[in-house]
Amino acid sequence: MNILLSNVKRHTKLFFKDKGLFFTSLITPLILLVLYSTFLSNVFEDSFRQVFTKVGVSVSDKQISGLVGGQLMSSLLAVSCVTVSFCSNMLMVQDKINGAYNDLMMTPLKRSKLALSYYISTTISTLIICLIAFVSCLVYVGIAGWYLTASDILLLLLDIFLLTTFGTALSSVINFFLSSQGQVSAVGSIVSSCYGFICGAYMPLSSFGSGLRNAVMFLPGTYGTALIRNHSLNSVIETLPPQAVKGLKDSIDCNIYFFGNNVETGTMYLVISISIVALITAYVLINKFCKKIKK
Repeated sequence: MNILLSNVKRHTKLFFKDKGLFFTSLITPLILLVLYSTFLSNVFEDSFRQVFTKVGVSVSDKQISGLVGGQLMSSLLAVSCVTVSFCSNMLMVQDKINGAYNDLMMTPLKRSKLALSYYISTTISTLIICLIAFVSCLVYVGIAGWYLTASDILLLLLDIFLLTTFGTALSSVINFFLSSQGQVSAVGSIVSSCYGFICGAYMPLSSFGSGLRNAVMFLPGTYGTALIRNHSLNSVIETLPPQAVKGLKDSIDCNIYFFGNNVETGTMYLVISISIVALITAYVLINKFCKKIKK
């Protein structure tokens, strides 16, 4: 156990010591927040007003601003919890490149536990960055229109933890098979550009065709996005006229449907939790049974 904790400490210290890697991971969600608030806020505002116009209800500008703030925050956090983990997990690949991985294999620590130490360290690093992003989002929401309650914030913290552990597990499985800086950059670029779309963070699933919408419902990240969106928007949605609630929730993926069946919140938590356990198990087994990595 002491060797495991020592390796976790070693990985975490190296991550924060590498200023380039740390600031790249940190600045990404902050840049997204600026871009979202600058370019997407008007788009979201117009879409919300269109929904209310269709059902014939009027809402205040403050309520609209609260909806826009919650939508932007949920989109940012849903993407960052996964994409930042790929940046944080670069240390594992760097250790393979410079031979440090094989040096660590010379210690009494088993290969599966060494893999676990990378996972724990990456989770810690990613959580720190995502919590900084979360605080920044709360400041933005406070300026735009605050409707969040204490329970909303606690549930959002739980969602961030779950989605971060999911993103770290996913990045750990993928990064295990990478052995060069170019491969890491390529995978990071693909994940950063594609993940937000397929998880419903950039565009709501309701805007997809039925075939694509049903396909992405098999992806665990979709349920993580829906959880964060619900807990970011529930309080402001409760202030709206009842006849506007269902249509709004359907349009922004607070309500998601698996082949036409509404997915309850408990089911979302179950899907993301099972996915985390499955990915962590797969990651440890891959490290345990694959051949020793050569320098």
